[in-house]
Amino acid sequence: MADWPSAQVRRTGTEDTIVRRRRGREALASMASAVLLTATATGCGTALQDLGPLPPRFSGPALPADAVVSEMTSVLAAEGITVARQPSDGLGRCTERLMGRHAPETAGSALEAAFARARSEHGWQAGPALGGGTLTLAKGNWTVLASRPSPEAAQGVQAPVVMSLTCLEPGSPTAPQSP
Repeated sequence: MADWPSAQVRRTGTEDTIVRRRRGREALASMASAVLLTATATGCGTALQDLGPLPPRFSGPALPADAVVSEMTSVLAAEGITVARQPSDGLGRCTERLMGRHAPETAGSALEAAFARARSEHGWQAGPALGGGTLTLAKGNWTVLASRPSPEAAQGVQAPVVMSLTCLEPGSPTAPQSP
């Protein structure tokens, strides 16, 4: 049997340095994680407060579909664009569609003028920006989308004008809900 003092392994200077560096890194890492945990607990405490329910996506009373369709039809008619209301799908969705035709060379400018008239005379606001050829409006619980018609139409053929009206809150698409 070996006696204890002779069985002990002696460390060299290099091994001792490696062990000290490893312990130093571990201590630094644990201190950094403790600081990060403390900062997270104190700094994010106010960000995680319950602020209550979210506000509604629109302000004011919900607008009935008939009123919205009537406004948009009159705005388009004032600019010379005659549209017809397409029948709803009847599934209780809040969507409406207006379709018509206009002279291709002035359809785009007439549609832009109609959107400007809706903003100035009827209180519609600019809707979300969806890119190049799309015009948007928002009012109450409704969003209106229309694509600018292409000015390059076949000769003698009028450009189609399509306007989609979408309700944010589901419910009766044709009548306001009574309390």
